[in-house]
Amino acid sequence: MATTPVPPKAPPKPTWDPRKPQQLPWLRPTIRIRLTLLYGGMFLIAGILLLSIIYLLAAQALNTGNEPLFKIVDGNAIKVTSDNCPAVNNATDLSLDTFNQAISACIDGQRQVALDNLLSRSLLALLGLAIIAFAFGYAMAGRVLSPLGRITRTARAVAGSDLSRRIELDGPDDELKELADTFDEMLERLQRAFTAQQRFVGNASHELRTPLAINRTLLEVHLSDPGAPPELQQLGKTLLATNERSEQLVEGLLLLARSDNQIIERKPVDLAEVAEHAVDQVHAEAEAKGVVFRGKRDPVVVQGNGVLLERIALNLVQNAVRYNVPEDGWVEVTTEVQHGQAVLIVSNTGPVVPAYEIDNLFEPFRRLRTERTGSDKGVGLGLSIARSVARAHGGHISAVPREGGGLVMRVALSI
Repeated sequence: MATTPVPPKAPPKPTWDPRKPQQLPWLRPTIRIRLTLLYGGMFLIAGILLLSIIYLLAAQALNTGNEPLFKIVDGNAIKVTSDNCPAVNNATDLSLDTFNQAISACIDGQRQVALDNLLSRSLLALLGLAIIAFAFGYAMAGRVLSPLGRITRTARAVAGSDLSRRIELDGPDDELKELADTFDEMLERLQRAFTAQQRFVGNASHELRTPLAINRTLLEVHLSDPGAPPELQQLGKTLLATNERSEQLVEGLLLLARSDNQIIERKPVDLAEVAEHAVDQVHAEAEAKGVVFRGKRDPVVVQGNGVLLERIALNLVQNAVRYNVPEDGWVEVTTEVQHGQAVLIVSNTGPVVPAYEIDNLFEPFRRLRTERTGSDKGVGLGLSIARSVARAHGGHISAVPREGGGLVMRVALSI
């Protein structure tokens, strides 16, 4: 008994929110800030140790706290004046011992004043040098880490589907250049792989168009024969529907291969006009299913490819109509500006969608309730194409289950 193939797992959710504003550069604990603090902290510690050693050596050299170097043992009518030692000004009224003690205290005081001056001036010099050391460390850290900045900018460009970017780092053959060269080699291999994949899908889709078109023509010719038996007419209609489904699959694959690249030529496109056109195309199908359109579409102009943007709106509106409730269903299509971005929102009534199924809906050939074959609701590429087109325009698409059933699809594009 054949086993059902296991569907591919959805990619892990990103750990960061692209809509969340980033922190200020001075508040982020970047490597440059940490290296600056490390350099400056080490200099500060070394300066404090050096200052302590100098202070201890100076104190020892000045013999602080020892006996005075001289004393007066005999003398008559000694007159001494001093602004710093007022105790010795009246030497004639003092005994020799008291006079010698006053001189000793004065010398000790002068030594302490000299040490205090040395300490205070050294601390000021250390503070100034520490500021210079921090600034110098910040500048040197930025110079050392500048290759990492180039690698980061290139990685961001690659994340935007621009695999043609390369770092091409110049300079000495050190660890950073080795990292940059390895990254360039990886990008080269990725670009070749993606190019080969897109070329294969594009060529296969083009090659399949011709036989499918021939089959459709032959089936339409046989169905136009009035003398064909009813069994043959029914078989022809079934084959024609299957052929049409295959053509949709081929067109979807070709569009998916095209939309995976960045849009080079951009023109002003009114998102409201695109949404209105998509609603007009699906209006007949919505009336047949009893689905009502509503919503306000404000004019919002974006730079992009009008055909691909129309494909996004058409896929979302078609899914909203096809996956709806049997009675009293509605689809709300709105366009507006939110937080400096052009936003297309398509919400609808419909079956309850579990939150864990949201990521799977954007995978190719995945449908709600694991429908894979025999469905009249498409070939399973609509949301995959919408996501690829949104990424190619530098935007993103998200889906949120609606309370009571249905989905709220939100496409955000840069203005």
